[in-house]
Amino acid sequence: MVSRTTHPVIGTRSLNRATLARQLLLGRADVSARDAVGHLLGLQAQNVKPPYYQLHARLAGFRPAELAGLMESREVVRMVTMRSTIHTHTAHDALTLRPLVQPARDREVGHFRKGLVGVDLERLTARARAFVEAGPPRTMGEIREELLTQWPGADPQSLAVAARCRLPLVQVTPRGVWGRSGQVRLTTLENWVGGGRAADADADADADAAAADGPAGAAAAVDDVVLRYLGAFGPASVKDMQTWAGLTRLREAFERLRPRLVVFRDENGAELFDLPDAPRPDPDVPAPPRFLPEFDNLLLSHADRTRVITPEAKGRNWAGNQAYRTLLLDGFLAGLWKADAGVLTVELFAPASKAAKAAKQAKEEIVAEGELLLAAMEEDPQTPSGRWSVRFGSIHG
Repeated sequence: MVSRTTHPVIGTRSLNRATLARQLLLGRADVSARDAVGHLLGLQAQNVKPPYYQLHARLAGFRPAELAGLMESREVVRMVTMRSTIHTHTAHDALTLRPLVQPARDREVGHFRKGLVGVDLERLTARARAFVEAGPPRTMGEIREELLTQWPGADPQSLAVAARCRLPLVQVTPRGVWGRSGQVRLTTLENWVGGGRAADADADADADAAAADGPAGAAAAVDDVVLRYLGAFGPASVKDMQTWAGLTRLREAFERLRPRLVVFRDENGAELFDLPDAPRPDPDVPAPPRFLPEFDNLLLSHADRTRVITPEAKGRNWAGNQAYRTLLLDGFLAGLWKADAGVLTVELFAPASKAAKAAKQAKEEIVAEGELLLAAMEEDPQTPSGRWSVRFGSIHG
């Protein structure tokens, strides 16, 4: 094996600019929302609004109605995939990525085994599937009550977790549609996309081919996702991708692909893989301010996040289990924001620049980006269009 010491070093700012380019954050991309969701391998969607803000930060001319329409036409769906969290995926990726992370979901069920004594998981899976597919989409409470009729001595929460992990359950609309509200109701992914015009024959063919080819087909499917991950988040280490997916044991896939990849070292000596022709801009390329929502995958998809989060900013976008909306300045986490009662408040972690002229320009760029966000995403009927304002201060008061 080639000595790792021969690999060229890629600095933190170069990593930052490369990642921003893959994430469509160096300049807004002129692509459709559907193509962007696919390129990014999904959008973190623990809350309803973040996917919309993620696309606004990345796409030229994006309006919430575009993603909302994809949700309603079932071309994109909300479901548990990476890291056991809700993501918004294209129908194709939902059908192909969920099997990749299924082993992790199976291990998750194991954490609840004390509440599942005497429960046959295969029977549970079949019964839950029949229940959600036989009628209208069900709430998790309804699924839990149905399973309790079969296993009354089991822990109710453990039954619910088992159903959520064992089945690819989709949160059906109107949940996730901008400007609408709805209780979380669930059915299987196959039932949901199979009944709409978004049913994806290519994804079905991919799955059938992988199954027919056995281990070789499964390995090819993993390799494809590795390449796509690098295209959206690279250059990256094995641990980086494992963090993104919530999986382990991906080293074998990277080694299979090594002849097709370029390899770097970061400033700490860690081995980073990348696609040969992927963009790696000059580290001094300007990075415009960008307002990101809570749980943006840019901040969650690497084991080493110093490419976006400086040591000084580490931990400042979280409080307990709550993630804040974040501001990127010069490509790095630099502040927090909130929008309320006609005011967008920006809290900077430190002065934008020590130089007065540069600081003034940075604040002007932040205000311009904030006004752009408000113009596109404003939804408060009590605030007339154009009456929003941007101010600097604490987001807590």
